[in-house]
Amino acid sequence: MDDEMDIVEDSGAVKRKGRGFQAGGTTEVNAEDQRYERLEPQQKDGDTGKAQRSVEGWIVLVTNVHEEASEDDIQDKFADFGEIKNLHLNLDRRTGYVKGYALVEYETHGEAKKAIDTISGTQLLEQELQCDFAFVRPPPNAPKGQRRGGGQQRRRSASPRGDRR
Repeated sequence: MDDEMDIVEDSGAVKRKGRGFQAGGTTEVNAEDQRYERLEPQQKDGDTGKAQRSVEGWIVLVTNVHEEASEDDIQDKFADFGEIKNLHLNLDRRTGYVKGYALVEYETHGEAKKAIDTISGTQLLEQELQCDFAFVRPPPNAPKGQRRGGGQQRRRSASPRGDRR
């Protein structure tokens, strides 16, 4: 029975074989012996600054969009800077008007950056558009709680109390 469990009893001390146990009988690992590889982020289009690529491309967040703007208006405004892979113009369910923002996705960082630099501050239907990257990298030395956005931790709501039958 002891043979199946890989436990060898020798002079009163129990020696274990298998994963997590070393031949010398100790489980301690010297920190100097451990070396880990470090993965550096890949940047295809040169220096991207603080911008972060989404799964499929570079997403530009356009704010202060007029409530009566259409997808064609946004498409015409942003098409000069490269091929638009995707465009989201969310509508308010209750009113049917635009919520005030749009998401424009480009294939390359260069196209997205040029669109942001050129269109920020320009007019569309008498409103000044503001543009920036939708995803940005957190500072590398920020504490974990602050990386999520402002340092506020999510808290769970209290469970309802009462008899469950």
